Amino acid sequence: MKEAENQRKISANLRENEKYLRSRLEKCSDILIRSMRLGEKQKVDCLMVYIEVAVSNMMLDDSAIGKMINHFWEISPEQIQEFIKNNSLGIADVKKLTDMNEALAAMLAGNAVFFIDGYDRAMKISSKGYPSMGVMEAESEKVLRGSREGFSDSVKSNSALVRKRLRDTRLKVEEYYTGVRTHTLTQVLYMEDLVHEELLEQVKERLGRFRIDGILDSGMLEQLTEDVWYSPFPQYQTTQRPDRAVQEILNGKVVILCDNSPEALILPGNFNSFMESSEDWYHRFEMASFLRTLRYLAVIMATVLPGLYLAVIRFHTQILPSALILSLAQAREGVPFSSVTELIFLELSFELIREAGVRVPGTLGNAIGIVGGLVIGQAAVEANLVSPIVVMIVALTALGSMTVPNEEFAAAFRLLKYVFLILGGYMGIYGIVLGVYLTIAHLAGLSSFGVPYLVPFIKKDPHEEKGEGIWRAPLRMRWRRPLYAREEQRIRLKRKEPLS
Repeated sequence: MKEAENQRKISANLRENEKYLRSRLEKCSDILIRSMRLGEKQKVDCLMVYIEVAVSNMMLDDSAIGKMINHFWEISPEQIQEFIKNNSLGIADVKKLTDMNEALAAMLAGNAVFFIDGYDRAMKISSKGYPSMGVMEAESEKVLRGSREGFSDSVKSNSALVRKRLRDTRLKVEEYYTGVRTHTLTQVLYMEDLVHEELLEQVKERLGRFRIDGILDSGMLEQLTEDVWYSPFPQYQTTQRPDRAVQEILNGKVVILCDNSPEALILPGNFNSFMESSEDWYHRFEMASFLRTLRYLAVIMATVLPGLYLAVIRFHTQILPSALILSLAQAREGVPFSSVTELIFLELSFELIREAGVRVPGTLGNAIGIVGGLVIGQAAVEANLVSPIVVMIVALTALGSMTVPNEEFAAAFRLLKYVFLILGGYMGIYGIVLGVYLTIAHLAGLSSFGVPYLVPFIKKDPHEEKGEGIWRAPLRMRWRRPLYAREEQRIRLKRKEPLS
């Protein structure tokens, strides 16, 4: 009985449709059901169902719905039926619906749905849709050179920003609805001739693998569909920048856009892609290569530096010059805590400041981060709770983690830092070596949709050009796409023959 109710067909009797709609939409005060009589001498009963905010000013002449309604005032009932069947007015994006669930889904997506007595179909008429913030600047991926546009909360606007940069009919945009109750619109974007069919099928299979009440952000999709759910390292690359998404689509990757989320998911993800910035390809290759190298050094520093400091001062002081040993001992004089406790205390204090800076709105958050760090660090040193060298170590560690372009990727190293801190504090250099070995082993075992996480460092294509790793090759030398694209489409840059 319930299945038959879910598959209820639209009746030719308008009163039956209205009765069903009013029962389904009871106590939904934001959804309007408007009855009207149209045609010559107002002989035809019609019904319009829409969300009040999503479809406003519906009777205005410059709207598609207004044009249709005004047209119906002047024609006979027979002509109205002919229009409904043939859509002779040619208004934009009109779709005929046969099922009540389809009609309700179209209405809940922000469209108007039109019923007419004597016709067993409904018309979905697109309108402006739900209110949104529009195109915004990408806050989490600041660049000095390149587009300032960023994704918004509207999935339709986001795919339009990608299409604006990639004007090719081979760019495909497939739509899926996820979430039993939210019916969140999810789009899968790819270049038809570049993407591997196996990757595409795997993406579609994973999107349809789970059944959940609702998807409210792309982060929920990411957690449900990633390969190794327990790893702190993200297996999907995220971006708020349309130009970055287009760049990866041209490499043969797949981009997933989720409604109500300004973050696009790029897959497969790999270690090297997380360390790249969008502007790496807009700057000259010398500076871009230098900045990449700097980021890799910063990641190593953000992860290993606190543990290495503890290992040296607790177990391996003989590797330090005598003057430096005396200086460190003098700095720690009067500190009541062990070096491990001291470092953990200060690291957690800086994490607390960072979190407070994110949660406090506006410019006050930045002020809290800067002033809080200075005040707490200085007060802790003067109170002999921590030594000055530890404040410097923690500051360098924080700067290193902030250098990583991807916040989610940087968070993994922020957590890993405490593991190295414990290993270095209680096992010395041997603990640091063990931590490095286990981390590399874990990264080497990770994969994203069948692609090793450490590509291109562990899986080299013999025909691949240099410059896909830390070194960024000059743009004119990047003539091949990476291994994500099909083999027959690997050539992306050719020099034109000189005119004779």
